[in-house]
Amino acid sequence: MTRLCQSALRAFVVGLFAALLAISGASAQSGNPIKIGTGLALTGGGAPAGKMLLAALEIWRDDINAKGGLLGRPVQVIYYDDQSTTSNVPGIYTKLITVDKVDLLVGPYGTNFVAPAMPTIIQHNKMVISYTAIGINRQYNYPKYFSMVPVGQQGVNAFSKGFFELAAAQKPKPQTVAILAADAEFAQSTAQGAREELKKHGFRLVYDKSYPPSTTDYTPVVRAVQATNPDIVYVGAYPPDNVGIVRAANEIGFTPKMFGGAMIGMLITPIKVQLGPVINGLVISEAFVPSPKLQYAGLAELMKRYQAQAPSLKTDPIGYAFVPFGYAAGQILAQAVTETKTLDHDKLAAYIHSHTFKTVAGDIAYGKDGEWKETRQFVTQFQNVEPNSVDQFRTGAKQPILYPPEYKTGNVIYPYADARKKK
Repeated sequence: MTRLCQSALRAFVVGLFAALLAISGASAQSGNPIKIGTGLALTGGGAPAGKMLLAALEIWRDDINAKGGLLGRPVQVIYYDDQSTTSNVPGIYTKLITVDKVDLLVGPYGTNFVAPAMPTIIQHNKMVISYTAIGINRQYNYPKYFSMVPVGQQGVNAFSKGFFELAAAQKPKPQTVAILAADAEFAQSTAQGAREELKKHGFRLVYDKSYPPSTTDYTPVVRAVQATNPDIVYVGAYPPDNVGIVRAANEIGFTPKMFGGAMIGMLITPIKVQLGPVINGLVISEAFVPSPKLQYAGLAELMKRYQAQAPSLKTDPIGYAFVPFGYAAGQILAQAVTETKTLDHDKLAAYIHSHTFKTVAGDIAYGKDGEWKETRQFVTQFQNVEPNSVDQFRTGAKQPILYPPEYKTGNVIYPYADARKKK
């Protein structure tokens, strides 16, 4: 009888202990959420990129919550649509900080949008990981700013360094360059980088002008470039401009020896499909592409999940240009919060500055001004693109990496006219 009572008592104690653990765990998992705030372009010209970044961030949120959240608390993403309008950005970040009282900040997307967010973020002494903004922190030297873009310490020059190195290696070497850029911050920054890089190779600048982003007819713009008969045309442009410029060049038969640049629209799959063979020969700067040389841990599974969701989200069906960076920002936050066991922005920033992060976008370590220590910007060329096909862009076969050499998967077809006709 005594043994029976002792056994029953032991069973009761074990059961009670297990129940208390379960209650404690449930309480930890269901405490106040850790709120991550962002403003992204979900409508307007920047929406293709903004939607990809948000989708990636939400996949990361789901993954981290499935593992128990951060600091035992669930993660919540709070976001607002900046409508691709820069004047909306300060108000969004003010609201995230003062009204929503988010714990962590990411975004916005793009140089033109991060710039107006910075004064608000600095004023409130917050840490932020921005998406694909170039050289923003040079003027602030703000120690709690980090960039999710692989230009590294080369800054804006990373968009043109490889481009002009490739051009200089061609035989016979081209001589003259035209620069055409939108009159907006990112495009102007890339144009400045191009001016510096072309001088290193002795190229002569024969055209250097801007156009208003509101331009609708690009034929006169491209004709003006054509009139100077440049060997190389370097373009700094946004998605709507890209379409107009490439179509205009095709319609007037403009075929310089090398054509491309920082053409952001060419990162968007629907635009590639829309233009089809017209994009053959373009040499552009890319931050990430599908490639056997870029198969980092977790990337394949992430892209599979994103692409399965893309139709219902009405977003880019491929997603390589932005999705890895959206997810990687979450991975960096998760590691920093987990290892420091805090949400203190000063401590988190100090940790991020002093550690390397293994992410779906590769290993990332930060240097001066919160830029990557190492540059990992690619130069690619569209080759043998066919009409009306999304699937052709899934593997990178139609867009081999030309530069840097350690990531090279193909050779440049030069001159541009040869790439246009090659099958």
